[in-house]
Amino acid sequence: MLVVDRKAGRWHDRSFRDFPSSLHPGDCLVLNNSKVFPARLRGTREGAPGEVEALLLRPESEDDSLWLALVKPGKKLKRGTRLRFGPLEAEIEGRTESGERLIRFADDGHVRETIERIGHVPLPPYLKRADTPADRERYQTVFARYSGSAAAPTAGLHFTPEILARCREAGASIAYVTLHVGLGTFQPIRAERVEEVQLHSERFSIGGSDLGTMRGAERRVCVGTTSARAVESAWLGREHETDLFISPGFRFQATGALLTNFHLPKSSLLMLVCAFGGTELILAAYRHAAASGYRFFSYGDCMLVI
Repeated sequence: MLVVDRKAGRWHDRSFRDFPSSLHPGDCLVLNNSKVFPARLRGTREGAPGEVEALLLRPESEDDSLWLALVKPGKKLKRGTRLRFGPLEAEIEGRTESGERLIRFADDGHVRETIERIGHVPLPPYLKRADTPADRERYQTVFARYSGSAAAPTAGLHFTPEILARCREAGASIAYVTLHVGLGTFQPIRAERVEEVQLHSERFSIGGSDLGTMRGAERRVCVGTTSARAVESAWLGREHETDLFISPGFRFQATGALLTNFHLPKSSLLMLVCAFGGTELILAAYRHAAASGYRFFSYGDCMLVI
């Protein structure tokens, strides 16, 4: 764990097992308890050879029969194309301006249960391996509760029940947000100007008691960029969905410290971290991390910005 001190403008190398010692009475540790579901489906299309793939991003109907999804091969899966994913029959019902598809499943009352059973865990592509049954547990935080994410809120993967117990022993309270990770979190930045960036909307919620715990804290320590986005969105009065894009110049109202993994370049995640820690300091810390052998991305090491 690389600890970056914004006020001092420097960093030092630590181990994540030391994280609880960074907490104090009056702190609130904010965790995203969204759970990854097996969102990747593999199947066939009617009247054509070869495999098709759909990455389900979020349901668009209360009965879970209509989903927003990324598909492969994108050019061949047009509106009206009929698909089969094991026991599930589906049809491409529409296409968004940014290329996602609306997929309508034949509703038998068990669509979500069937997806949970036959779907594959959507591991990051840079792992370059197929998912295994063990990934259904390993690619989750120990506090994951509500199913809905197409990727893990990876800063939370570092925690164990023992570490969480030590955080409480340090005097910190714990509060939860639920932000289901989708395109808004991991989409790359393609716009040439920051002002032109528009993130996809992601659903989030914060319970009343959790929000009260956060508001009563002296410092909120957000675990992951998703937690920070949810908290900052709530402080701005947003509810249920957020497309908040945080970049340098953003005025943080609620986040007092941030635990985060090391992110891909040209990502909204890295821009959020730069907004919180200062671009020059964060990029210098990244160069140190790369030179020192820190592991980057989902299963990598972490950085605590205080």
